[in-house]
Amino acid sequence: MSQQEGFRPANMALCVFAIALGVFMQVLDTTIANVALPTISGNMGVSFTQGTWVITSFTVCNAIGLPITSWLSRRFGEVQFYIAALFCFIATSFMCGISQNMAEIVFFRALQGLSAAPLFPMSQVLLMSIFPRAKRGMALALIGMVAVVGPIVGPILGGWLTYNYSWPWIFFINIPVGIFSIVVILAQFKDRPQEKTKPKLDMVGLVSMALGVGALQIVLDKGNDLDWFANNWIIAGSVFSAIMLIFMVIWELTDEHPVINLRLFANRNFCVGTILLTLGYGGFFSINLILPQWLQTQMGYTALWAGLAAAPMGVLPLLLSPILGKFGHRLDMRWLAASSFVVIGISCYWRAHFNLDVNFATVALVQLFMGLGIGLFFMPTTTILMSDLNGHEIADGASLSSFIRTLGASFSSSLTAWIWARNSSLHHSLLSENISQYNPLVSQQLQHPTVESLLQFNQSVTSQGLMLSTIDLFAMLTVLFLVLTPFVFFTKKAASHDSSSMSGGH
Repeated sequence: MSQQEGFRPANMALCVFAIALGVFMQVLDTTIANVALPTISGNMGVSFTQGTWVITSFTVCNAIGLPITSWLSRRFGEVQFYIAALFCFIATSFMCGISQNMAEIVFFRALQGLSAAPLFPMSQVLLMSIFPRAKRGMALALIGMVAVVGPIVGPILGGWLTYNYSWPWIFFINIPVGIFSIVVILAQFKDRPQEKTKPKLDMVGLVSMALGVGALQIVLDKGNDLDWFANNWIIAGSVFSAIMLIFMVIWELTDEHPVINLRLFANRNFCVGTILLTLGYGGFFSINLILPQWLQTQMGYTALWAGLAAAPMGVLPLLLSPILGKFGHRLDMRWLAASSFVVIGISCYWRAHFNLDVNFATVALVQLFMGLGIGLFFMPTTTILMSDLNGHEIADGASLSSFIRTLGASFSSSLTAWIWARNSSLHHSLLSENISQYNPLVSQQLQHPTVESLLQFNQSVTSQGLMLSTIDLFAMLTVLFLVLTPFVFFTKKAASHDSSSMSGGH
């Protein structure tokens, strides 16, 4: 047994709260800047497209920083490394807030993303290390709850701060929260034995991974704007990314001390569980991306009201998390995960039957129902993928699964935007073909056409095209979640002690 195995903080509740805040800030900052992006772009005097680098720079460096989390935690100690990451996150948040031009904010957002990378996986490790084996499901349930609440609060809080104060406050809000977390964790973990090793750093794997992932993220982010493979830069970036990533995989599988432990994919539960987590989270990310955009662009909602319409999604996960944490070890996680895919699939099916007359209550009720599926998603899938890992494999698994999930979300974001825009244009063209003086439904209006009437027709066709494109997207997501359901049972049942054995050497 590790020296750390029996450690318990003096105030468990306060300690758990402080660690959870670290996760919350990391998840929050992936969405909070989205609402303020038009304001930031305007204040910096750049186009909206150029302004998206505020999001891209954070996501790229966040993904790149995830795989080396395990190595850094072993080298410097888990608590010290987590505190250092929190401190850097606070400092870079402050620098983002006082940036005077777009180059500065993109640079500091990149550093903020790098600092934020360890917060999610290391919070998992620290939480599971302080819980007794029989109660570690509670730690995973808490992480899942925070992961759900963050994207809900982000747009609402970001819109409120930007409207009532100014955009820098979306970054300044991290400072007092981060300082509180640091003070509490330092006090609560001061007596915890620290185990440090000096593992070798796989520099070749790290550089090839950073170059491959960085190029891939840029391709995914800019592909839609540059018309994908009709653009030479996108082709070149894709080829370069593929070469670097293929080289990285070969190198990591043959290197004695890989920066990311790809050998974990030999474990069936980790392999299948990570794929399910990535695809399921990608679908969830797609819903969170497209629904607020549709509500704001076509239904006339403000950013705040769009956030409020999405907010009921977090109600049931909040209620379910403590229940799953307490009784989860008695249940078969596979059935819970399968149920989550079915519930989310049904919610997408209902959204696929929305129209431009749908009201706020209907949108909110479907979100509330989907919350049941989200509440059953994170904790069971994470338990499944980590159930057979032990010792340092836990930190490796946490960082690797988070890394792949982050890439999956980025890919989902780009693919969703591309499908939405492409299908919207397609439906606009098809609907426009029916507008002519020979169509009795519109001939009377077109007998004496004016610029105003033609613009009104075009606006109506555009709205209907976007509505049909939104329906297409939710129909695809319905199929995705229902197809994922049976694959859950390709994993082995995690015994009650397995789901809590994730502490391993911690």
